[in-house]
Amino acid sequence: MRQTRIGRNILLGMENLLLHKLRSFLTMLGVVFGVGSVVAMLSVGEGASKEALAQIRKLGSNNIIITSAKSAQEEQASTRYSHMSIYGLTYEDQARVAESFKGIRQSAPVKLIRKETRLRERSMELRVVGTTPEWFDLVPREILAGRVILPADQAKRAPVAVLTEFGARKILATESTIGQTIRIGGDSFEVVGIVKSESGQAGNIQIPDQEVDVYIPIEVARKYFGDVFTKYTSGSRLRERVELHQIIVQLDDTSHVETTAAAIEEMLARFHKKKDYKVSVPLALLKQAEATKRRFNIVLGSIAGISLLVGGIGIMNIMLASVTERTREIGIRRAIGAKRKQIIFQFLIETVVLSTTGGLIGLGLGVLIPFLITYFSGMATVVTLNGILLPLIISMAIGILFGLYPAMHAAKVDPIIALRHE
Repeated sequence: MRQTRIGRNILLGMENLLLHKLRSFLTMLGVVFGVGSVVAMLSVGEGASKEALAQIRKLGSNNIIITSAKSAQEEQASTRYSHMSIYGLTYEDQARVAESFKGIRQSAPVKLIRKETRLRERSMELRVVGTTPEWFDLVPREILAGRVILPADQAKRAPVAVLTEFGARKILATESTIGQTIRIGGDSFEVVGIVKSESGQAGNIQIPDQEVDVYIPIEVARKYFGDVFTKYTSGSRLRERVELHQIIVQLDDTSHVETTAAAIEEMLARFHKKKDYKVSVPLALLKQAEATKRRFNIVLGSIAGISLLVGGIGIMNIMLASVTERTREIGIRRAIGAKRKQIIFQFLIETVVLSTTGGLIGLGLGVLIPFLITYFSGMATVVTLNGILLPLIISMAIGILFGLYPAMHAAKVDPIIALRHE
């Protein structure tokens, strides 16, 4: 019986709203645009945050990245005279780091050199990454063909190379891939594998691999190319001696990452007279990015929520006008026995129907906008379940909160006065 009465009241509320279709539609627009903007803005924010977090996770939350960097004194000296800059990480640093801390699972030294790579008439400059087999565990990438560097290659100092997909398409083109011999600098290397690469920057940390990489055993890089590099810029020549450009360290537990990074930095400071290195912790960057994402979503949600507030005020305004118009109807219902709570319930139903219908239409608009943004601009957007349910629940709550005062105002109308109302 109670369910039948509730259903009848809902139908009655909808009939009353349909008597003034245009007014009801215009009233709903505030909620429609409010919900739509909340969903759209949260989706854009979620998409941007997801891309940033994905870039950071590629660096490995268990990893510590130590990078060679010129000190301020070395930078000044490089611009003043033509001399050899000696800075950065050493092979001894790599050995000390690997042996000094128990929580380290594995580490990979990295030597970086830019060399022209050639196959007959095709050539391009690639970044040669001299490293160990552990690199491919610390920076996991999909193997598209062949294999990666093996411990046997390192032990035998075999001149083998692993290309990225980008380099393979440019250099090998229509040639056979695995087993092909290419020339890096002036030396011959056998292509043993092709991997999918990533590129870009996560926060202030450069992703270790690039599209233009070619990987070779570090002992081979040291034997063929040495530790001294010559750069030609604007007609000048700059010589640098750098043993290792990077050391990537992986720990067995994320809880030890930040303390170990601090200990590594302290240890390096004892063996380096100048600060010619930088210690980066992707985990710290990840935590910072997640905190930023939460703040960003709160700000976006708050801004868009103002639209919902405006929509709620519009609903209250219209319902107060409706109470005034329907004063005689309220008086008749009270005169034939309707209780105050029934009057309140009737007007609340109308406001909830308005806000919920507007919320559902707004959800459709809110989902459509991110799709159009992604389609036309290529910007990543992510529509989440929370991003849909939260605005819908808020729109229903606004219907109740902003409809409560008009409903109570209607219930307080004196039946005698209401019956005299014209």
